[in-house]
Amino acid sequence: MASNSPAHEGTDLQDPPTAGAWGEWNPTEDSARPPRGKHRVLKQRGGLARSSTVLGVGVIAAVGAGGIATAQDRPQVAISLPSLPSLPSLPGALGGEDDGAPRATGSGTDADTGSGARPEGTRTGIIPRQADRSADAGELLRSRILQQAESQQDAAAAQERAETERAAQEAAAKEAREAQETARKAAEAAAAEQAAKEAREAQEAKAAAEAKAAQQAAAESAGSYALPTSAYTLTSHYGDSGSMWSSGHHTGLDFAAPTGTPVKAVGAGKITSAGWSGAYGYRIVLELPDGTEVWYCHLSSMSVTGGSVAAGDTIGRVGATGNVTGPHLHLEVREGGSTVDPLAWLRAKGLTV
Repeated sequence: MASNSPAHEGTDLQDPPTAGAWGEWNPTEDSARPPRGKHRVLKQRGGLARSSTVLGVGVIAAVGAGGIATAQDRPQVAISLPSLPSLPSLPGALGGEDDGAPRATGSGTDADTGSGARPEGTRTGIIPRQADRSADAGELLRSRILQQAESQQDAAAAQERAETERAAQEAAAKEAREAQETARKAAEAAAAEQAAKEAREAQEAKAAAEAKAAQQAAAESAGSYALPTSAYTLTSHYGDSGSMWSSGHHTGLDFAAPTGTPVKAVGAGKITSAGWSGAYGYRIVLELPDGTEVWYCHLSSMSVTGGSVAAGDTIGRVGATGNVTGPHLHLEVREGGSTVDPLAWLRAKGLTV
């Protein structure tokens, strides 16, 4: 039902009457006349605002879910926009025929797109743009979370590699220390063995030297000289006269003994002559270090005919060769080419004859 109050040019809708005069005023489609000129669209309460609030909450929830969950874990959340309530009952609210603005009818073209209608499914307005921005923010948040997870994984892998390298280095260092310790022990063992060997050699050399010194001491204690024979009897002395000797006197000392009795060197020296010597029979000449010559005459055999001998060595046997009357050893001692008394000389050497 149309209102009885006339509409004035350039004004908004008529002010509603008070509740005292008319009762509760509730404008309807019939009571709203299409205004001319400047006008305003009546705002419907509880429709678009409530829908926007619900949509905003849905977008925030979707962003949170999209930022936390990954594409592999959860499926994408589809966001649907609620359809706005149509307002066909408000003349001029969406630009009716009476507002004086030309309309495109039929197959007319839109000034922006070139077509009379927008494609179906195209989202326009502030709320879809906010939803897109929220989706972008959620994707950015999700990307950052993934990057942070990858960084943590890389850090964990790097730490694991560092631990592995450190363990390998410690194992190598331990092995090197063990090898060094083994080499040190081997070197110490070799050094100890060499020292023990040298000690043994030194001890053996010392023992040999002591044995030689003891032998020399024993030889010295027994005297450096020895009697020319044993089991003998002195029969003729030095200087005895008689026709038996060509010089008219005896030039040596006779030791009467059985044939074959060993004849020994009176001192250390060398054999300078050994063989037949006329009236002396078989003769050996021993030269001592001081040049003294000792003659062994009338031998039955000669054991040594040359080289060096020591005091007490057997050099021949008692015999009766040459100008003799029986087996005996004729011993002469010559100093500087002249004969001396063998008995006095032997006693001077510490021998008891």
